[in-house]
Amino acid sequence: MTQTIENATRQAERTWHRLGVDKAAAAEMAEELSADLAAAADDGRSVTDYIGGDIEALATSWAVERDLLPVQHRRLKETAAAAASGAALPALLAVLLCWVSWSHILDPCAGSGTGPGGEVLGCRTTVDAWWMWAGWVLCAAAAYGLVLRSVSRALEERLAAGRDATRRELVKTLPIVVVAAALAGGGTGLLGAVVFGNFVILAFPVALAAMPAAVAAGTAWIRYRSCQPVDTIS
Repeated sequence: MTQTIENATRQAERTWHRLGVDKAAAAEMAEELSADLAAAADDGRSVTDYIGGDIEALATSWAVERDLLPVQHRRLKETAAAAASGAALPALLAVLLCWVSWSHILDPCAGSGTGPGGEVLGCRTTVDAWWMWAGWVLCAAAAYGLVLRSVSRALEERLAAGRDATRRELVKTLPIVVVAAALAGGGTGLLGAVVFGNFVILAFPVALAAMPAAVAAGTAWIRYRSCQPVDTIS
C-alpha cells in the first residue's frame, strides 16, 4: 500500500508518543516531517522513498539525534504492566491446577466404598500426584520466561534507559519474584480455605489476581533498583 504524507506523519507521532517524547516537541517534528514530505513530493519523490520504507526507524532516529528521549525515566508503569501480562497465563494455569486438586475430579480411586460422611474410601488426592507438582513447576518456569521476554520487549520498544542493566538483574532476581508470587497465591488459597471453608473456590479469583500483581510489583522494584540516572541510552 502506498504511504501517504498524513499516514506517515501519524505513524511518526505514534512512535514519538511510545518513546515518551514531549508532546510539544513531537508536534513540532510532525510539522517538520510533513513539510519535508510535501517538498519531496514536489520534487517527484514518493513518501516511501523519502523515509526509506521505515517511518518508525526515521522517527526514532530523529528523537535520538535531537536528544528528546527521556533517558532517565524509569518507566515503572510500563514495566509492571508488561510483567503482569507475562505472568497472567501461567497464573491462570496454576489456579486451574489448584481447582483440579480441590474439585477431586481426577483423584485416582483404589476402592469404591464410602465412609460415614459419604466420602469415597481408598482415594488419593490429586495434589499427591507427581504430574500436579510438575505442572506447577512448569507454570513457574513459563512465568519466568514470559515475564522476562515481555518486560525486555516493552523496554526495548521505548528505548528505555538502563534496559540492559534491568534485563541482567531480572535474569538473576526474577526467579525469587516468581516463587514469592506463587507463595502469595498459595497463601491466598490457604487463607480462603480457613475463611470460606467449603466455598474456598471464592478465593481462587483473588489468588489469580495476587500472583500477577506480586510479579508486577517485584519486577517494578527490580527496574527501580537497576535503572540509575544515566546520560546516555544504554
